[in-house]
Amino acid sequence: MPVDYDTAVADFEWDIPDDYTLPSVVEGHAEAFGERVAVTFLDDEGGRAERTYSAIHGDMNRFANALAELGVGEGDRVMHLLPRHPDVFAIQLGVLKRGALVVPCSEMLKPKDLAFRANDCEATTVVAHESLVDMVDPILDETPVDTLIAVGGEGLDGWHAFDDLLEGQETEHDGPDVGAQDPMSINYTSGTTGQPKPVLHKHRWMRAFELVNAPYWWGVTAEGTDAPGVEDDEVDLDEELLWATTGTGWAKWFWSPVGVGITTGARQLLYEGEFDADEFLSVMEREGVTRLCAVPTQYRMFTQTDLSRYDLDLTEALSAGEPLNREPIEALQDAYGITPRDGYGQTETVCLVSNYPGIDVKEGSMGKPTPGLGTTIIDTQEETEVEPGEIGEIAVPVGCPGIFEQYYEKPNLDDKTFSGDYYRTGDLAREDEDGYFFFEGRADDIILSAGYRIGPFEVEDALVSHEAIAEAAAVGSPHDERGNVVKAYVVLADGYEGSDELTDELQEYMKEETAPYKYPRRIEYVDELPKTSSGKTRRIELREREQEKFGE
Repeated sequence: MPVDYDTAVADFEWDIPDDYTLPSVVEGHAEAFGERVAVTFLDDEGGRAERTYSAIHGDMNRFANALAELGVGEGDRVMHLLPRHPDVFAIQLGVLKRGALVVPCSEMLKPKDLAFRANDCEATTVVAHESLVDMVDPILDETPVDTLIAVGGEGLDGWHAFDDLLEGQETEHDGPDVGAQDPMSINYTSGTTGQPKPVLHKHRWMRAFELVNAPYWWGVTAEGTDAPGVEDDEVDLDEELLWATTGTGWAKWFWSPVGVGITTGARQLLYEGEFDADEFLSVMEREGVTRLCAVPTQYRMFTQTDLSRYDLDLTEALSAGEPLNREPIEALQDAYGITPRDGYGQTETVCLVSNYPGIDVKEGSMGKPTPGLGTTIIDTQEETEVEPGEIGEIAVPVGCPGIFEQYYEKPNLDDKTFSGDYYRTGDLAREDEDGYFFFEGRADDIILSAGYRIGPFEVEDALVSHEAIAEAAAVGSPHDERGNVVKAYVVLADGYEGSDELTDELQEYMKEETAPYKYPRRIEYVDELPKTSSGKTRRIELREREQEKFGE
């Protein structure tokens, strides 16, 4: 489904009906094609379950009725702690049907993280899988949580069983009058630079995904939805099978499984098992996955196995979370003739920049700004657009429907965030003469060395292209003469050991791969890099280490 980019940008319109909500979308799907399988669920022991759109619609309303009996109503905050599970959509939709706010939490969090979120947003209800209730019990005495619902659990002390709650409930629910401009969710950021922030989204967020992420990144369009610039918006959703490997606790879950899969009425796959490259490839082959969205780490792991052993039906491969390095791009091109396409955005936004369907992908580029958003690059001081080739901050005009409403009950953050003409992402990039954006890192991550501004990603991308390097992170390291020098923390590939000789080899290699002033003058070999629970590198920790070692 190639995109005529200029037409898409020129003709895009924000068509968001006042009564738009995700539950109303699913109601429409149930009426139009209710027996279409919405979700095929697989567990790691061979178990299989399916949910049609009619089934999800019915369970959504039954759960909403159960929540009403428990006293959960409009404006209440409901945290959920769920693995990928066949009933996760019905649970989220039931909360929304009640006019309550969904507060997703990752199963990778710790009890202290859950306590922080519960106290911060004053959540009173938690829905958790039976395997995760032990994470919730320790926080009950220190949080407002007083209503507990366990999925798959029966007889747990103090917990209502989800299946028991649904039993005997009606499949219709007369909930509060909720529309596109009402609050929908509080999604916490991953906390790469500090304490996670509570991002408040309205129901319109889902429509923004349907209008932007679906056609201009995934290459699918909901029936009856106009997508300007899309040459063929009649992709047969009955023939497509989407798989986004994300967990339910992250904004990426809303970006793809909910914001694209559910809003368009597509078929999608959920797999419960832990990541294993060969198993994931086997699942794709058996199930006939046609469109995949995974994170760069998973794509890098795919390249460590023999891709030629798998006969896949993939027509599209998408990547998100951080820029994708060149090696996995080339590996998928060689194996399947498809080019993974990056998409960029944040918990606060929809997809702001993408390699849209049909684009000529440039190595290392994030792509071009998606239609309708006005995404640009501004000077970090003056808030004026920078010239091509200059590094600036990615920004979106305040008031754009594709960004969040506010930080939940954080007026100090709102004043800072929305005080100017732009919502400033904190991410730096440069634009080339053809309109392609290139990621340079977080504003705090930029390395200033001897007057040069150096983005860490270019350094890291070049490093991992060396056969000895599995992962890398580049940060500024204090230096008496240069202010800072580039320091690289590297995780070696199997079969390699750190040595002075390897350091010399890597430095000479980097001088050939990048501008000479960007090569890492300091290299440290580590077993692993510090990561957030969502898998993003915490460069802030590495900078703090360097400050302790070399700072005044």
